[in-house]
Amino acid sequence: MANNAPPRIFSPSRRKAARLRMRQMQAATDAPRYILDDMVEDVQERLAFLRHEPSRALVIGDWSGELTAALVAKGCLVTNADVATGQEGTELDEEQPYPFGPFDLVASLGTLDTVNDLPGALVHIRNALAPGGLAIASFIGAGSLLTLRGAMLAADEERPAARIHPMVDVRSGGQLLQRVGWAQPVVDSRTLTARFGSLDRLVEDLRAQGLSNVLASPGPILTRAMRDRAHAAFLEAADADGRVPERFEILTLSGWRI
Repeated sequence: MANNAPPRIFSPSRRKAARLRMRQMQAATDAPRYILDDMVEDVQERLAFLRHEPSRALVIGDWSGELTAALVAKGCLVTNADVATGQEGTELDEEQPYPFGPFDLVASLGTLDTVNDLPGALVHIRNALAPGGLAIASFIGAGSLLTLRGAMLAADEERPAARIHPMVDVRSGGQLLQRVGWAQPVVDSRTLTARFGSLDRLVEDLRAQGLSNVLASPGPILTRAMRDRAHAAFLEAADADGRVPERFEILTLSGWRI
């Protein structure tokens, strides 16, 4: 009998641990949250442009509470969920049918890039919508972390290891939405650029925003020599101010349930 299970690229336990660590790091007053802030702002702009005013919404991954607060202020009843919630919200397995719904809006922020069965996760989102409901899913896409990728390749030299997640591009996102039955699908991407004084600061930012490595088979631990090569390669990309620009491409999938 054929095995139709998706390949196990990501570790669910490491994924959950990374989200819990992120929540702990976000307790700091200066914790970075520019990726989620951008996603929240984008969802609000799309809702305003489409004049879609949901009465019931499911918000996944909004650990800031900003999108939830904005929806509640407009009279929307919001269910919050995440991969790992700590003390608040509902814990959700995005690769299984949702235990609640239907919703007029499902907004997924920054989590779908690390599910093993992305087509299945998109089907579950669609099935959680009421007729006429809107889904918006944003996550880090292909074209992100190019400088970090180069630094890791320099660290590993002739034996490159899996250290950074595989990512979805715009074309693949469009094909996915056609495959899973989202109506009137739209796929687009935008780029954010942040500047860092060191490789360590970039890694700290990634951890604080839940973007660290959760691969099921991560590469071997970096030796001191490998770390030195990575740091040197990273700083080679520094600009005139001595800071290194890093790119984050945010992919957004949207569509309706007819």
